Amino acid sequence: MKLKDVWKKKEVTLSFEAFPPKKDSDFASVASAVEKIAQLKPDFMSVTYGAGGGTSAYTGKIAQIVQAQGVTALAHLTWVSSGRDRIHHELDALRQAGIENILALRGDYPEGYDPSAPRDYRYARDLVEEIRAYGGFSIGGACYPEGHVECPSQKEDLRHLKEKVDCGVDFLVTQMFFDNSALYSFLYRAQQVGITVPVLAGIMPVTNAAQMTRILSLSGTTLPNRFRMILDKFRERPDAMKQAGIVYAAEQMVDLVANGVRGVHVYTMNKPDVAAGIAENLSKVLGRT
Repeated sequence: MKLKDVWKKKEVTLSFEAFPPKKDSDFASVASAVEKIAQLKPDFMSVTYGAGGGTSAYTGKIAQIVQAQGVTALAHLTWVSSGRDRIHHELDALRQAGIENILALRGDYPEGYDPSAPRDYRYARDLVEEIRAYGGFSIGGACYPEGHVECPSQKEDLRHLKEKVDCGVDFLVTQMFFDNSALYSFLYRAQQVGITVPVLAGIMPVTNAAQMTRILSLSGTTLPNRFRMILDKFRERPDAMKQAGIVYAAEQMVDLVANGVRGVHVYTMNKPDVAAGIAENLSKVLGRT
């Protein structure tokens, strides 16, 4: 099913993100984890493409595993290390695999990448236009409640986002955030400039305090004091940190749903127990059995 049609039928959705293995020897364990997450029957699952397209060879395979479990797959596609021929090859492969949904992204710069060098694409909106012209896919895009880390202002970031949506984006998925007020402010500003497509809230249950340092350095996401206290308190107690991270994320999501957010997209880090904890905590809130 195309995701642009999902929100015509559902008031709010629950979805999970998975990422492919980096090498063949890890494929079986990743596939098993993805199957277990898919068995929770989310409304869809996204499958990442990897920095610089590093795991792109597995994205379609994992997406097919998702769909074999009866769950709609959303395949990530990035242009940062790809020319037009490579993108069309990927689109052909996804179509042949029966994937109908793509999250169109720039992607992270690989080591040694020169952003000023001539490229077939310069911005994510260029990739959106390419996919739209190719036809047959529902297209999602990324958005940043606190502004893109490389953009000088939130106003300029929002202007670029509006351009991307106008090129053919059907829905948006946010970068992770830990303070819901940041999302509510963003949604208000987005509505003011005419962005009306569904916006899904990207939520990461933090189960490992050490992982936050790199995440924050790359994303520019801020941490509210309440969450910092949780990290400080449970940093050296992994089981407690996992439980606290799941509870914090679940509380975020209850508040989001109560305030009319169209969907929550959970960055599960390929952890079935984390996905299960979220699904269990929110089953009644989301009207799921």
